[in-house]
Parts: sequence; C-alpha cells; structure tokens
Amino acid sequence: MEPRRAIHRRSGALLLLFAAVFAAAAGASASAIGDKCAACKAVAAELEIGISSEKPRNHLDLRNRLNSKGQREGKVIDYRVSELRIVELLDDLCDKMQDYTLQKLESGEKEWVKVKSWNSFETGYWRKLRTR
Repeated sequence: MEPRRAIHRRSGALLLLFAAVFAAAAGASASAIGDKCAACKAVAAELEIGISSEKPRNHLDLRNRLNSKGQREGKVIDYRVSELRIVELLDDLCDKMQDYTLQKLESGEKEWVKVKSWNSFETGYWRKLRTR
C-alpha cells in the first residue's frame, strides 16, 4: 500500500506544479493580448495618416485592349475602391512601424509611442496608444 500512496502524492504534486505553470502562463498571455491590441491601434493610426495624406485621384483607366473595331475595351475603376490604393497604403507600413516602441508606464500600463528621434529618444507630440 505504501508505494501506491507515494505514486498518488507524486502525481498530486505534479498536477499542482502543472496548474501553477499554467496559471503563470495564462497571466503572461493576458498582458500580451493588451500589447497586441496596442499594436493594432498603432497600425490603424498609421493607415489613417496615410489615407489623410494621400493625393486625390479620380479613376484608373484599365482599357488597354483594342477590339476588332479599334475601340478600347476594359474597365475604368474608381481609385478609392481599387487594389492599387491598398497596395500603396500598405507598401511602406512595415518601415513606418519601425518608428514605434513599446513604453511601460509607472502604473504598469504599456503604450505604443511613435519615436520622433531615436538619437535622443524623443516621443514629443506623437500620438500615444494606451493598452489596458
């Protein structure tokens, strides 16, 4: 009977250890979710800046083919709903996101800030994106 009790004690201790590790990992992932939300907000802010600063364009003329009568065939697409607009907005997004850093506040909150100058680490007037 003694070996059985030892096995139960070991398995109980192992189960308790597993529960403690799982609880610690769950707490760490909860803060990581807040960081991910802040990253999405930073991406959205950069896309808003890109949309507000883009040059107005009318239409994209995709009528490049000629039919048998010599007339151009194809589509004319509004630039606002074209794939080209999205490609141009997302083209430099990764480079722009290199200007952001995660800053931890005294309260324990984290915020994404856009750094104005990496030499002096000035965040200045840039928008701060807070997480919970």
